[in-house]
Amino acid sequence: MQVIKTKTKLKEELNKLGDQLSLGLVPTMGALHDGHASLIKKAVSENENVIVSIFVNPTQFNNQEDLDKYPKTIDNDIELISDISDRIILFTPEVSEIYPKTVTPKTYDFEGLDKVMEGEFRDDHFNGVGTIVEELFKIVQPNKAYFGEKDFQQLRIIQKLTEIKDIPVEIIGCDIIREEHGLAMSSRNERLSTKMRQKAAFIYDTLKTAKIKFGMENALNVKDWVIDEFKNHDDFELEYFDITDVETLTPMQNKINNVKYRAFIAVYVEDVRLIDNIALN
Repeated sequence: MQVIKTKTKLKEELNKLGDQLSLGLVPTMGALHDGHASLIKKAVSENENVIVSIFVNPTQFNNQEDLDKYPKTIDNDIELISDISDRIILFTPEVSEIYPKTVTPKTYDFEGLDKVMEGEFRDDHFNGVGTIVEELFKIVQPNKAYFGEKDFQQLRIIQKLTEIKDIPVEIIGCDIIREEHGLAMSSRNERLSTKMRQKAAFIYDTLKTAKIKFGMENALNVKDWVIDEFKNHDDFELEYFDITDVETLTPMQNKINNVKYRAFIAVYVEDVRLIDNIALN
């Protein structure tokens, strides 16, 4: 497996591949786990060649402390990727390679997809996401790009990015991979104590019950129920719980037949911010 740090070198290697072979891209911020591995394996199964990027993108962090604490495990990451396939190129640029002048994001009009949930609590986050993903698409020019549904709002943002920028790449959304007790896999989970990592299964358990209630009760009552559940658990601080239209991410006011809905949640556990979501219908 090749490890490449510069755009120039990566473009040289991509030119060697030719235009006839399909190329998959898996953008990551490193600290890889089985959730990332599932994306990479899917990309390998569907493409002749695969680029995995590891870049902790500073412009999508609205909290410097969160950026500083983001885990960096490059040796383990290389080992994980190498075990999957020898047809992978790993791209690990420095910040100056992606932002040669100023470390600032571009500004996008995501037609409201970025104004709710994560966008409400993380200023400029999705402008940062759009900036790095657009740059990676420009450099790699993949046929397909793979993103996990744990970050479902991000997935919708990237789909909108390809639409507004007319980028010819197929965006593949991949199922959430969970730990044995149900917690959605995340690099942030490593910052939890063993005890709280187990107890954090409560987040997914709550989502599963909310899904059942969504099919049986007034849907607006489900949000009140979730809020009350977290009030009764001092180990967790609920930041938001929302039910939205899958396409527009508009918070639901009244349930409409033939519209797909999804529930989204963000919770602080031991000062670690965890997100999750679940399809409701």
